Amino acid sequence: MRPTNLSDLRRRGSKTAEAASAAQQLRTELGTLVDVREPKDAEEPILGEVVRAAILGWLHEINAAEELRAVGVKPRSTALLYGPPGTGKTTLAHHLAARLGVPLVIVKAEQLVESSLGGTGRRIAELFDGLAKVGAPCIVLMDEIDAIGTERTDDNQACAREMNAALTTLLQRIEGFGGRLIAATNRHDKLDKALWRRFGLQISVDLPGEDERFAILKRYGMPYDFGDEAIDALTEVTRGAAPSLLRQVMEGLKRAVVLGDRLRLPMNDPQAILRIVIEEARPHPDYKPPPLWADVRLVSTFAPEAWPPAREARA
Repeated sequence: MRPTNLSDLRRRGSKTAEAASAAQQLRTELGTLVDVREPKDAEEPILGEVVRAAILGWLHEINAAEELRAVGVKPRSTALLYGPPGTGKTTLAHHLAARLGVPLVIVKAEQLVESSLGGTGRRIAELFDGLAKVGAPCIVLMDEIDAIGTERTDDNQACAREMNAALTTLLQRIEGFGGRLIAATNRHDKLDKALWRRFGLQISVDLPGEDERFAILKRYGMPYDFGDEAIDALTEVTRGAAPSLLRQVMEGLKRAVVLGDRLRLPMNDPQAILRIVIEEARPHPDYKPPPLWADVRLVSTFAPEAWPPAREARA
């Protein structure tokens, strides 16, 4: 919704400035340990109905924190996002942070792992101590949490003891953390049970359904108008594709439109162009190949009304 008066504009400007200042403080304090993203750079994700409802519910909960406390309910401050690679977990976390007007602090859990004795635990402590020192509102995303959070074992070897100790440190730090924290993983089935219980929400971020695929393909096709029938055809033959792969396909097509003549591509043949694009953009090996990659002959279904596509008129 657009601001309707000068005071709304001033409040938004002030909140944006506060988030930028907080982001810089976090970068200065935590350095290369993290990647800090500001709200202004967030992109709204295209979500399935269940995930959208879960995130919207959490936002309402956060905004109604005082009302909930008044009836003895502690607002949830942690969430686990799990699902296949490339389904937009980081994009979703960034969007949530932007909706709250705060920076997103991304730490790759695997970057906290050190081979020296006690090293991983020290880096975990460094992360949480740095966040506490800055004290700025933010959302922390611990990506690839399974790098530290796999189920503890009774193995008495040094490496196993080290990882068990690091996980214990992580559990204690999450428990004592006063901010909001999201973890993301592609391997939720490997997580330690105690770590799983540390999250107030566990949200499955699955591969997009038909409506979501159409919207993703349409979005990343812009500013070109490929035509709804051509996008419908791509939607059908990309069943099981992750959002990241769908984006690669559309950006590949746009790249071909812009550079095709210079690269001496067969620009009079959109199906040949699509075939080149899908050879360069492959699904993750863990996925069952979507139909378009399982049977390359399906490029024949891609038949835009106009080729090369026209650029859409700006509103």
